[in-house]
Amino acid sequence: MKNFKNIALSILLITAMLAGLSGCDSGGGSNIIPAQGRLRIATTTSLYDTGLWNALEDRFEEEEGIRLDILYAGTGIALEYGRRGDVDAVAVHAKATEEQFIADGYGIERIPFAYNYFVIVGPAGDPAGIADLSPEEAFKKLYDTQTTFISRGDASGTHTKEKAIWKAAGYDYEEVTSAGSWYVEAGKGMGPTLQMASEMDGYTLSDMGTFLAYKGETGLVTVVDEGSILLNVYSFIVIDPDNVEGADAEKAQILADFLVSDEIQQFIKDYGTADYGDSLFIPCAGNEPTS
Repeated sequence: MKNFKNIALSILLITAMLAGLSGCDSGGGSNIIPAQGRLRIATTTSLYDTGLWNALEDRFEEEEGIRLDILYAGTGIALEYGRRGDVDAVAVHAKATEEQFIADGYGIERIPFAYNYFVIVGPAGDPAGIADLSPEEAFKKLYDTQTTFISRGDASGTHTKEKAIWKAAGYDYEEVTSAGSWYVEAGKGMGPTLQMASEMDGYTLSDMGTFLAYKGETGLVTVVDEGSILLNVYSFIVIDPDNVEGADAEKAQILADFLVSDEIQQFIKDYGTADYGDSLFIPCAGNEPTS
């Protein structure tokens, strides 16, 4: 829906510009934010699927007077947008990939602003019997029993974490993807992947926030939710204008400061509690959690 909003705003902007060129006068001026008041952001589907980013976007635009143009994608694609100069900043969740992105000169700094945990979710009856196992042991049992597992399969932060768990469990990822029809690559965002897992009576790896947001629709339950490998940190990275032409680091830093402000950190802490009985994200204000 947000993409439609951005298209509509672009059409209105062009109309206003044409009206100005033709000498039209609205009498009170336009309330449309001019082109220099826009900021391009790429963010993960989990921040979108939970609704958090929409809420933050509306609040930022109202408080700062800067219009956000949002691209929603997995972390891998979001970072590619940053490399190409399609966006001014990214909000993603794959630490090692982010650190390489910065080392390569595309980003200025990682700014952690929220976290939650990944969880392995599946049918209420837990047909694979993986409850109470470690994430690594759970993946081993899913592999051994050839139990349906739905992977994001999209180079997202969640997909990157899944690969890390397979590696920790002792498997080469190529070995897993070719192990049989039980392993399904969705190639979709977190919400649709959870829906596929529900429809196929399978398991999947999800961030806790999106799982809670979709729990009522899917009927899936948390099966494995403990283990340090499940930590899921979201960070904001301003694109480096010295190496990426056209990046607006000045406006992107305004958004970075907004995200780690006391008021917005409290907003993140409270987000979701009324609807789901628990917060979907834990604020961390630039301090990287370790477990």
